[in-house]
Amino acid sequence: MKRLAILVFLFLIAVGSSEGADKVRMSISAVDVSFLTAGVAQKRGMFRDEGLDVELIRMNANVSITALATGDIDYTMVFASVVRGALRGMPMKVVASFMDSSTHLLIARPEYKTIRDLKGKTLAVSTYGATSDVAARMMMKHGGVDPEKELKIIQLGAERGRYAALKEGIVDVAVLSPPTDTEAQRSGFRVLSRFHELFKMPFTGIGTNLKKIKEKPDEVKRMVRAMLKANRFVRANREGTIQTMMDWIKVDRESAAATYDSTWKIFSEDGSMSESGLKLVIDQGREAMKIERAVVNSEVADLTFVRDAQRELGIKPKS
Repeated sequence: MKRLAILVFLFLIAVGSSEGADKVRMSISAVDVSFLTAGVAQKRGMFRDEGLDVELIRMNANVSITALATGDIDYTMVFASVVRGALRGMPMKVVASFMDSSTHLLIARPEYKTIRDLKGKTLAVSTYGATSDVAARMMMKHGGVDPEKELKIIQLGAERGRYAALKEGIVDVAVLSPPTDTEAQRSGFRVLSRFHELFKMPFTGIGTNLKKIKEKPDEVKRMVRAMLKANRFVRANREGTIQTMMDWIKVDRESAAATYDSTWKIFSEDGSMSESGLKLVIDQGREAMKIERAVVNSEVADLTFVRDAQRELGIKPKS
């Protein structure tokens, strides 16, 4: 009886702890390595330890921005889209960056050996203006192909649909992310470009609306702190991260290990945004939206929360 009473007591504490957590909703674009920070924070208890009950919701970037502006979600990880939303005057800002570059790759059918071979061909992206679209255009341009004039670009939504279109010959090249590259290479497709080998800029992070920043600053800081802990876990614990990837992304060990080894260095050590990297994201948005006026970083970003979290966790920022 005494043991039963103790178990009941512990159960009630656990339930009470869960009920007392702040319930928040955060969007991600896909369950893949690009958003692994959130997956680790959820699976490894970093959110829970910060008193947060986080629901991760998969949404396209454009839907996420609308939902963030209206308050239907509290946070999103689609960094560049939040910057563009802020440039359009929507009430939102980015508050931390968790990847220092994109994980995106250009994967082509076997007959294409270089990016220049893709002139006049068809490229699959998720949606126009999404991070995958921006990354693909940057890689194409770097490789000598003008994406505006020398490509047919079609939007095919989720990663699975883009890869299926590539396999079926509907498109010649697709912008994809790990671990799809492992399977694609096994099947004979070619990786022609890896974004992180060419460019350094904030990729995924946390964006929230101005009302949340004003009314619940402590919650915002705890979100940042939880995800900083997740990033530190990723960088320090290879085996634990691989296991989390297998559980969260639902991939085999070989794919998870290959993905980890090719991407772990991209995960930010401190959540900071370099001035130059953030300016690159802003300038891309300005160019896409034909904004001619100068834009200062503070219009789209609030660094207060990441600096406070760094100080509390004893992290000395590198930038």
